[in-house]
Amino acid sequence: MKSGAATIETEEHRLGNGLRVVLAPDRTTAVTGVNLWYGVGSRNEPEGSTGFAHLFEHMMFQGSVHIPRNGHFQHIERVGGSANATTWFDRTNYFETVPSHYLDLALWLESDRMGWMLPAVTEEKLENQRQVVMNERRERYDNQPYGDWDERIQSLLFPASHPYHHTVIGSLEDIAAATLDDVRDFFATWYVPGNAVLSICGDFDPGHALRRVEHYFADIPPAPAPPPLPPDGDLPFTTGGTLRDEVVSAVPLPRIYAAARVPPFTTDAFYPGEVVSYCLGTGRSSRLYDRLVRGGLARAASCHVLPLTSGAGIFLVIATGLPGTGMDELEDAVTEVLDRPDIAREELDRAIIGSETRMVRALQRVDTRADLLSMYATLFGTAERLNHDLRRLRRVGLGDAREWARSYLHPGNRVLVRYHPEARA
Repeated sequence: MKSGAATIETEEHRLGNGLRVVLAPDRTTAVTGVNLWYGVGSRNEPEGSTGFAHLFEHMMFQGSVHIPRNGHFQHIERVGGSANATTWFDRTNYFETVPSHYLDLALWLESDRMGWMLPAVTEEKLENQRQVVMNERRERYDNQPYGDWDERIQSLLFPASHPYHHTVIGSLEDIAAATLDDVRDFFATWYVPGNAVLSICGDFDPGHALRRVEHYFADIPPAPAPPPLPPDGDLPFTTGGTLRDEVVSAVPLPRIYAAARVPPFTTDAFYPGEVVSYCLGTGRSSRLYDRLVRGGLARAASCHVLPLTSGAGIFLVIATGLPGTGMDELEDAVTEVLDRPDIAREELDRAIIGSETRMVRALQRVDTRADLLSMYATLFGTAERLNHDLRRLRRVGLGDAREWARSYLHPGNRVLVRYHPEARA
């Protein structure tokens, strides 16, 4: 990606059933990345159904009419490729990277479970994956040091009516209550061509690839548009004060999570936040690293802004203290950085260059490139916008960064979750 220029050549198409297709050929590589974004994540889960998008991600690897259970992985790994999927707040994505001459294999696998999964769903498969997800919840969240931090942060940062109030993993009770009818309804509502973007990057001929996409996907019938999200309302970028949660548990070191509501990824106000987060908490030149780690108070300190889309994003700070660090001392150091974000010119320039470098490195991988094209097509209506995001970042001025920090990182828009190690005999 050259500085200031759009260098990812893309073609965008739409099949008759509504499936959007993004093609980005690159003949310099011998592999092809296939990425399928569905516009469904934890934000789409109604009360009582938390965790269902993630559970359904697991179900999608349990086979379809022509593919046995776990056959998706077996087919891809047999040809030397890789495959996986992830679920987040705003989406679920499925992706494969294969040697270029196996593009048909990846397209067939994705089309078969989009169009012909439901007949293969059984109660036994649901129960199996329900137990897998519930065990994942216990291992990664309930029984992991600091594991429930996001649940605590989200419940304080967003009201119960907001789609980001609950975590992606969901609750054990809701996962346990999922039924086979729930699975069928979820699939019929969200896993439809008109709610998906298929991106292909790498070594292929665009005309041939489009014909193969049509061959595999065109027979999948269209479906009604998914229901709209619950209205976000006018969610203010303030929590009304500093909200706290004190946790005493079996953690090895004191740790603080600090968060704030900030403008979402789909607005231009997101870009100053990305610059500010880089200045305050990315790398050894950042303010948090200098104040806390070099200052002898913390083992690690960083921050970043989560690129969410429904009403607000999350600015997040994580600081892990040393065995002798007092919790109040750790908090004072974190809030000192947040309360005085007088960004300097050299910090701004370094942040923009660092963000550009990070983006360019990410785009060197066909799988990451395909995922980003799917993301931009889903969230902004066109994948080509990816080529212009660095320009938006470069337009952030010193005054923009300072004003953004003053507007969103103050004590009236703050959540603090503090983990205290249990006293040991």
